[in-house]
Amino acid sequence: MKLVTVAEMRSIEDEANQKGVSYDEMMERAGKGVADFVQVYYGSTQNPVVTALVGSGNNGGDALVALAYLAKQGWEVRAFLSKERDDPLIKRVEEAGGKIVDITTKKSNDTLKKWLMESQVVIDGLLGTGFQLPLREPYQSIMHLVNQNSDNFKIVAVDCPSGMNCDTGETADKCLFADLTVCMQAVKIGMLSFPAYQYLGQLEIVNLDLPDNLESEQKVKREVATAECVRKLLPARPLQAHKGTFGTAMIIAGSINYTGAAYLSGMAAYRIGTGLVKMAVPGPIYSALAGNFSEATWLLLPHDMGVIQADSAALVQKNLDKVTALLLGPGWGLEDTTKEFLERLLKGKSDSQKKKSGIGFVMMDAEKEAGITSQLPPIVVDADGLKLLSKISNWQKILPENSVLTPHPGEMAVMTDLDVKDIQANRMMVALEYSQKWGHVVVLKGALTIVAAPDGRLTIIPVANPALARAGSGDVLAGLITGLLAQGKKPFEAATAGVWIHAQAGIEAAERIGHPASVIAGDLLGSVAAVLARLG
Repeated sequence: MKLVTVAEMRSIEDEANQKGVSYDEMMERAGKGVADFVQVYYGSTQNPVVTALVGSGNNGGDALVALAYLAKQGWEVRAFLSKERDDPLIKRVEEAGGKIVDITTKKSNDTLKKWLMESQVVIDGLLGTGFQLPLREPYQSIMHLVNQNSDNFKIVAVDCPSGMNCDTGETADKCLFADLTVCMQAVKIGMLSFPAYQYLGQLEIVNLDLPDNLESEQKVKREVATAECVRKLLPARPLQAHKGTFGTAMIIAGSINYTGAAYLSGMAAYRIGTGLVKMAVPGPIYSALAGNFSEATWLLLPHDMGVIQADSAALVQKNLDKVTALLLGPGWGLEDTTKEFLERLLKGKSDSQKKKSGIGFVMMDAEKEAGITSQLPPIVVDADGLKLLSKISNWQKILPENSVLTPHPGEMAVMTDLDVKDIQANRMMVALEYSQKWGHVVVLKGALTIVAAPDGRLTIIPVANPALARAGSGDVLAGLITGLLAQGKKPFEAATAGVWIHAQAGIEAAERIGHPASVIAGDLLGSVAAVLARLG
């Protein structure tokens, strides 16, 4: 699903019109789509009444078409016009038995208030995607009246709620809070930013069946993640598969203070379908993890007071055979020795030291050899790994191309020297700019997470859920992305699918537990299977 500016949408419609789908036909399809969604969501109402707020633009026309279709389905339909409007659509509604009142009619506000009290649904076709602040009369008075009585009905917005700037996300004080927003063909870019997102309610899309291969549409590289697109990104699960079919993820995670980060990220990699998860952890935390994570295999790393030591790089490099994805960073801490480990690992070098003996497992005092080099598999860098990475000179160049970086705004601020406020005010622009500058996929986490690629592609996940605002939630996400990489998905696709599944797992967990405040990161692990089951 495309994410477009208002100007881009106009260009798409202009080109479609030139290639055989007229504006009138687009309006017909849009209005029918609105009516269909009204019927799906609210059609079970006994003796249903719907009032449309009709502006002078195309959204008003869409609303009138919707009324005509709803009248055929048994709704009592009414249209309140913000201006006198003399066109065939008015006559069509009247012929369907609808009532029409415009703002110039005597006591029109009294009529509107009465209609609002009698309606189960109000269709908002008052102001369109071209709206610019400030809000003026008569719209301000109309919207004030609607807001005063909004507890009595559901609001269905046509393309966008009235009072919203669809390019910037700014909203008027009296912007209408929709219960359902029905977008035409594509989502407008400002709608998936704050404060606008709070006014959308449920978001649905009407496919206008425009001609294929519209150049103006193909030029847009921004997308909104949907179940349909994520379904296509999931790895196949052939019946004749073995564990090697689904790859091996090595999770280098944890420290004495952050044991849980290793478990959450490793288990998430398994839950998303990875064939084998190899946990590379500081030796002291092995016993705490192993009893709860019997499915993993283990590589015990040299440590310094429970944090990963620089000498661990050699051991990791020698154990990358068959590893198809690598996760770096969850629960590491910020000690200098761990930063040196990261630098040695990425550069493929380690110090020469004498062979030392060990008993039992692949021990912390394992052999280190001079000049070890390795071909690193696809990499995800998360959490403390990102902060340590930013301290390494030319880190962008020593990471394998198209690695996946998963910063939250605070970590992005450390990596870019930008203020968090500036990042949050320009999330799409910042994510895309630095993805292209660094040459890596950037997952800018938070409400409405953004995935940006160096080639200019950008996907936004249309979910803002406080259930995900928990310690450990990011570790689960990092594990999901790593697990998809391990199964052979490309970095941008793995990141997009991982973030969408993670967001849906948060929704599922909140519904299952009963309240988002009670969701913890471990609950997300159990919800991943439910999300995958719905994807089929």
